[in-house]
Amino acid sequence: MAPAAGAALRFLATALAARAVVEIGTGCGSSGIWLLRGMRSGGVLTSVDTEPEYHRLARKAFGQAGFAANQARLILGRALDVLPRLSDGAYDLVFCDADPAAYPEYLTAALRLLRAGGVVVFNDVLPPGTEPATAGPATTGPATTGPATTGPATTEPATAGLPTTRPATTGPATDGIRELSNMVGSDERLVPLLLPVAGGILAAIKK
Repeated sequence: MAPAAGAALRFLATALAARAVVEIGTGCGSSGIWLLRGMRSGGVLTSVDTEPEYHRLARKAFGQAGFAANQARLILGRALDVLPRLSDGAYDLVFCDADPAAYPEYLTAALRLLRAGGVVVFNDVLPPGTEPATAGPATTGPATTGPATTGPATTEPATAGLPTTRPATTGPATDGIRELSNMVGSDERLVPLLLPVAGGILAAIKK
């Protein structure tokens, strides 16, 4: 994981005073280390992956980083099979770093797992062919011309800043990211933010 993305994860875990975190996609343990560094003392990281070798590498990395064995619960299996077994509303943060084609399904699962005020995070949401969406400024006109207005200012749409795929780009991964972006932007329970660091991080607070 890129240091900038890892720092963002540690920041979010610290800001949430996270005690319970779910990670979808263990990898070699680098993202888990960033999460554990931000979590409160006594917190537990639950990390899910289909590859036993990744879990072996992660356990070794966590130990070398100074974390006790009971600070990480590693579960082998498909995330969509494992997540239904986890408790509703019991987690502060859910981090997804797996197949982007499954991101929409992971979002649905994460919303069940998160407490109110919890955060779901998706990694690498800006693959080649995507770029942050933009929106016009929230103004009622140039400040230097005309009288001040008393009507409400226009506001940016909920999808402002979320990943937008160029029409020529297609494939399971980009289709998954496109659907994820639409779901996050249209869900009134979520307050989203795109962090343009590394491959792009999409975070959303569950109200």
